[in-house]
Amino acid sequence: VQLQASGGGLVQAGGSLRLSCAASGRTFSRTVMGWFRQAPGKDREFVAAVRWGGGSTYVADSVKGRFTISRDNAKNTMYLQMNSLKPEDTAVYYCAADLVVSGPVSTGASTYTYWGQGTQVTVSS
Repeated sequence: VQLQASGGGLVQAGGSLRLSCAASGRTFSRTVMGWFRQAPGKDREFVAAVRWGGGSTYVADSVKGRFTISRDNAKNTMYLQMNSLKPEDTAVYYCAADLVVSGPVSTGASTYTYWGQGTQVTVSS
């Protein structure tokens, strides 16, 4: 599976961006795809995840109410709608996939096997 993230950019605080992650290759009903972010000097942080089958979503408390994750199975694409952006949201955003998940969705980066190249999101104050 190859993942291609896009949609990052520079936006003022309070603005919105939508990130996309296109997956090439086979996904499964038990696939989980997620978004992580990494700011300079910080660890990679879980943002949100979605189960490919069923569409259940999981969002980190730090972005809950502002970010929405979704997926389009027909297009094999995942999205992250980011509203009310804050300067502290500035980071490189990565999409990731764990192809066959039989248990709870993980928020740990190490459990995801496939990663996209990252897209920069910069929020100015």
